[in-house]
Amino acid sequence: MLKSIPRIISPELMFVLMKMGHGDEIVLADGNFPADSNAQRIVRADGHAVSELLDAILQFLPLDMFVAEPAFVMRPVDDAEPEPPIWSDFRRIMKEHDGREVPVQQVERFAFYEQAKNAYAIVATSESVLYANLILKKGVVEQLS
Repeated sequence: MLKSIPRIISPELMFVLMKMGHGDEIVLADGNFPADSNAQRIVRADGHAVSELLDAILQFLPLDMFVAEPAFVMRPVDDAEPEPPIWSDFRRIMKEHDGREVPVQQVERFAFYEQAKNAYAIVATSESVLYANLILKKGVVEQLS
Protein backbone atom coordinates (compact mmCIF):
# COMPACT_ATOMS: atom_id res chain seq x y z
CA MET A 1 0.00 0.00 0.00
CA LEU A 2 0.98 3.60 -0.53
CA LYS A 3 -0.11 6.83 1.12
CA SER A 4 -2.95 8.91 -0.34
CA ILE A 5 -4.02 6.38 -2.97
CA PRO A 6 -7.64 5.35 -2.50
CA ARG A 7 -8.06 1.63 -1.85
CA ILE A 8 -10.47 1.38 -4.77
CA ILE A 9 -7.52 2.06 -7.12
CA SER A 10 -5.91 -1.32 -7.64
CA PRO A 11 -2.25 -1.63 -8.63
CA GLU A 12 -3.41 -2.76 -12.07
CA LEU A 13 -5.67 0.28 -12.49
CA MET A 14 -2.94 2.70 -11.37
CA PHE A 15 -0.56 1.06 -13.86
CA VAL A 16 -3.10 1.56 -16.68
CA LEU A 17 -3.75 5.20 -15.72
CA MET A 18 -0.04 5.95 -15.67
CA LYS A 19 0.59 4.31 -19.05
CA MET A 20 -2.21 6.23 -20.79
CA GLY A 21 -1.21 9.21 -22.90
CA HIS A 22 -2.93 12.43 -23.92
CA GLY A 23 -6.07 11.63 -25.89
CA ASP A 24 -6.27 8.00 -24.76
CA GLU A 25 -9.68 6.92 -23.52
CA ILE A 26 -10.72 4.75 -20.59
CA VAL A 27 -14.16 3.19 -20.17
CA LEU A 28 -15.81 2.87 -16.78
CA ALA A 29 -18.30 0.10 -17.47
CA ASP A 30 -21.36 -0.97 -15.52
CA GLY A 31 -22.04 -4.60 -14.70
CA ASN A 32 -24.14 -5.15 -17.84
CA PHE A 33 -21.55 -3.82 -20.28
CA PRO A 34 -19.87 -6.44 -22.51
CA ALA A 35 -16.44 -5.46 -21.21
CA ASP A 36 -14.46 -8.62 -21.99
CA SER A 37 -15.63 -8.81 -25.60
CA ASN A 38 -14.82 -5.14 -26.28
CA ALA A 39 -11.61 -4.55 -24.34
CA GLN A 40 -8.06 -4.23 -25.63
CA ARG A 41 -7.10 -4.21 -21.93
CA ILE A 42 -9.45 -4.99 -19.07
CA VAL A 43 -9.19 -4.04 -15.42
CA ARG A 44 -11.58 -5.72 -12.99
CA ALA A 45 -13.13 -3.52 -10.30
CA ASP A 46 -15.65 -6.01 -8.99
CA GLY A 47 -17.69 -4.89 -6.02
CA HIS A 48 -17.38 -1.21 -6.92
CA ALA A 49 -19.73 1.36 -8.42
CA VAL A 50 -18.84 3.65 -11.32
CA SER A 51 -19.36 6.90 -9.38
CA GLU A 52 -17.00 5.94 -6.55
CA LEU A 53 -14.42 4.77 -9.07
CA LEU A 54 -14.78 7.99 -11.08
CA ASP A 55 -14.19 10.04 -7.94
CA ALA A 56 -11.00 8.11 -7.16
CA ILE A 57 -9.66 8.11 -10.75
CA LEU A 58 -10.12 11.84 -11.22
CA GLN A 59 -7.73 12.47 -8.33
CA PHE A 60 -5.03 11.41 -10.79
CA LEU A 61 -6.43 11.57 -14.33
CA PRO A 62 -6.74 15.00 -16.00
CA LEU A 63 -9.60 15.36 -18.48
CA ASP A 64 -8.76 16.60 -21.97
CA MET A 65 -9.30 20.36 -22.25
CA PHE A 66 -8.49 20.47 -25.97
CA VAL A 67 -11.63 18.68 -27.19
CA ALA A 68 -15.28 19.74 -27.16
CA GLU A 69 -16.37 16.71 -25.11
CA PRO A 70 -13.88 14.82 -22.92
CA ALA A 71 -16.57 12.50 -21.56
CA PHE A 72 -19.12 10.22 -23.22
CA VAL A 73 -22.16 8.31 -21.97
CA MET A 74 -24.30 5.66 -23.66
CA ARG A 75 -27.59 7.20 -24.77
CA PRO A 76 -30.66 5.19 -23.63
CA VAL A 77 -32.09 3.00 -26.37
CA ASP A 78 -35.59 4.45 -25.83
CA ASP A 79 -35.45 8.15 -26.76
CA ALA A 80 -38.50 8.77 -24.55
CA GLU A 81 -36.62 7.55 -21.47
CA PRO A 82 -35.55 10.38 -19.14
CA GLU A 83 -31.88 11.09 -18.54
CA PRO A 84 -30.43 8.49 -16.16
CA PRO A 85 -29.96 10.13 -12.71
CA ILE A 86 -26.41 8.79 -12.41
CA TRP A 87 -25.34 11.17 -15.16
CA SER A 88 -25.85 14.12 -12.81
CA ASP A 89 -23.53 12.34 -10.35
CA PHE A 90 -20.93 12.00 -13.12
CA ARG A 91 -21.20 15.72 -13.95
CA ARG A 92 -20.94 16.73 -10.28
CA ILE A 93 -17.87 14.55 -9.67
CA MET A 94 -16.14 15.77 -12.85
CA LYS A 95 -16.84 19.40 -11.93
CA GLU A 96 -15.44 18.86 -8.42
CA HIS A 97 -12.19 17.50 -9.80
CA ASP A 98 -11.86 19.53 -12.99
CA GLY A 99 -13.08 22.88 -11.66
CA ARG A 100 -15.43 23.40 -14.61
CA GLU A 101 -18.64 22.09 -16.13
CA VAL A 102 -17.39 19.14 -18.16
CA PRO A 103 -19.25 18.65 -21.46
CA VAL A 104 -20.62 15.11 -21.82
CA GLN A 105 -21.61 13.71 -25.20
CA GLN A 106 -24.36 11.12 -25.55
CA VAL A 107 -23.40 8.29 -27.89
CA GLU A 108 -25.76 5.75 -29.49
CA ARG A 109 -25.39 2.26 -27.97
CA PHE A 110 -23.58 0.49 -30.82
CA ALA A 111 -21.40 3.53 -31.56
CA PHE A 112 -20.48 3.53 -27.86
CA TYR A 113 -19.42 -0.13 -28.15
CA GLU A 114 -17.23 0.75 -31.15
CA GLN A 115 -15.65 3.65 -29.28
CA ALA A 116 -15.04 1.35 -26.29
CA LYS A 117 -13.24 -1.15 -28.55
CA ASN A 118 -10.72 1.58 -29.39
CA ALA A 119 -10.27 2.71 -25.79
CA TYR A 120 -6.96 2.14 -24.06
CA ALA A 121 -8.72 0.09 -21.36
CA ILE A 122 -12.09 -0.86 -19.96
CA VAL A 123 -12.65 -0.96 -16.21
CA ALA A 124 -15.37 -3.52 -15.47
CA THR A 125 -17.35 -2.70 -12.32
CA SER A 126 -20.29 -4.28 -10.52
CA GLU A 127 -22.44 -1.17 -11.02
CA SER A 128 -26.11 -2.18 -11.25
CA VAL A 129 -27.53 1.19 -12.31
CA LEU A 130 -28.56 1.18 -15.97
CA TYR A 131 -26.67 3.44 -18.41
CA ALA A 132 -23.81 3.94 -15.95
CA ASN A 133 -21.16 3.59 -18.66
CA LEU A 134 -18.71 6.45 -19.07
CA ILE A 135 -15.77 7.05 -21.37
CA LEU A 136 -13.12 9.58 -20.32
CA LYS A 137 -10.51 11.16 -22.59
CA LYS A 138 -7.21 11.79 -20.81
CA GLY A 139 -5.74 15.26 -20.90
CA VAL A 140 -2.29 16.58 -20.07
CA VAL A 141 -0.69 17.21 -16.71
CA GLU A 142 0.55 20.78 -16.61
CA GLN A 143 3.87 21.43 -14.94
CA LEU A 144 3.33 23.69 -11.95
CA SER A 145 6.19 25.94 -10.89
